[in-house]
Amino acid sequence: MTKNGEKRIINVIGGGLAGSEAAYFLLKQGVEVHLYERRPLVEDGAHVSDLFGELVCSNSLKSKQLSNCCGLLKEEMRQMGSLMMEAADVSSVPGGNALSVDRDVFAQHITKKLLQFPNLKIYRQDVEDLPKEGITILATGPLTSGPLLERLGEVIGQKNLSFFDASAPIIEKSSIDFSKAYFKSRFEQDDASYINCPFNKDEYNRFVTALISAEKALVHAFDTHYFEGCLPIEVMASRGLETLRHGPLKPFGLGTEEHPHPYAVAQLRQDTKLGDYYNLVGFQTNLTYPEQKRVFSMIPGLENAKFVRYGLMHRNSYIASPIALNDDLSLKNRDHIFIAGQLSGVEGYVESAAMGIIAGIHAYRRLLEKNFIPVPRETVTGALIDYILHANGSYFEPMNASWVLFPTSKKENRQPTIDSALLGIKSYWKQANE
Repeated sequence: MTKNGEKRIINVIGGGLAGSEAAYFLLKQGVEVHLYERRPLVEDGAHVSDLFGELVCSNSLKSKQLSNCCGLLKEEMRQMGSLMMEAADVSSVPGGNALSVDRDVFAQHITKKLLQFPNLKIYRQDVEDLPKEGITILATGPLTSGPLLERLGEVIGQKNLSFFDASAPIIEKSSIDFSKAYFKSRFEQDDASYINCPFNKDEYNRFVTALISAEKALVHAFDTHYFEGCLPIEVMASRGLETLRHGPLKPFGLGTEEHPHPYAVAQLRQDTKLGDYYNLVGFQTNLTYPEQKRVFSMIPGLENAKFVRYGLMHRNSYIASPIALNDDLSLKNRDHIFIAGQLSGVEGYVESAAMGIIAGIHAYRRLLEKNFIPVPRETVTGALIDYILHANGSYFEPMNASWVLFPTSKKENRQPTIDSALLGIKSYWKQANE
């Protein structure tokens, strides 16, 4: 019960990473959570299951190292009891310095863990309007429905923003030609966890030429705003013949005795625990399915590749947070509604989940009529929140966990920044649970 004797209920709309994290935190506090998820009632063109926390694009959660900003963010989340990090440990697959997961095992773990709570009530329905009352966490993600986005825009007083993102194809390992392909990790990580397909110069030039001229799936002219951190490979290729050799096809550290100096290398990362499926790293695309089959089969070793899933482009929507949000991530014009995840303007699986935890904390403290506690700016979590609250509202772009959020931190000596972040998040977590 609250101080006023009312039943402790919080609504969470959206069962993705942010919604799952928010719900998990609240459930552990004994709050009755009403979790709304439209899958499988509504197909959104990207998800394939009704599981909570399903990963739509890559199966990589980025770097595991604390010297990487996203790696540090993951450690902050572990300090806050993250369900996502727990699921990642259970479902991890070889990925070098990256934390990669079996996406099915990952989502199954999150779903099973949430369903264990008797104080969770699940509603499989499409929410098309903002609740008029009751504390609510809106975590509908980048695929928020049109009617709900329209309503959000009306409440905020500004049209919502968006960019286009894409996923990469997944291939059966058994269909890869290992007389050409080989196992090795980039940057001599010594774990040989990636499958590598080496190009010579002629093969590379033919591939890029075919890629640039390949037929793309229909995208309206006004829908061509991309996020620079996840460009379709054909868009990257169109920027110059050599662009891919300095991006996803970079050959550095991938030579072998048989291929001592590959001109370019395409890498595939394990996608399942069994190791039967691999995804093409950096090959997010908007090519039509037949063109994906034709062009990507030009990669040495993938001539007879069997595609389990083709790449797909989808719209990622988000709000103008600097204009719309209070410091506690609630809407200025509807402060009983908290915004979590990618909808808030962060970009990436880990970043979205972190915002779910924080939205859950803020909503819980509001429910109990406790004071608001800001996340320390010296943490990655706090720096991301500071960005989405105080960036230029007239030209607001999504943000990943990045060292650019710490302008005084120097690459040659990151340790003080790392130490400060971990101390800050431990202090915040202690206060949040008092």
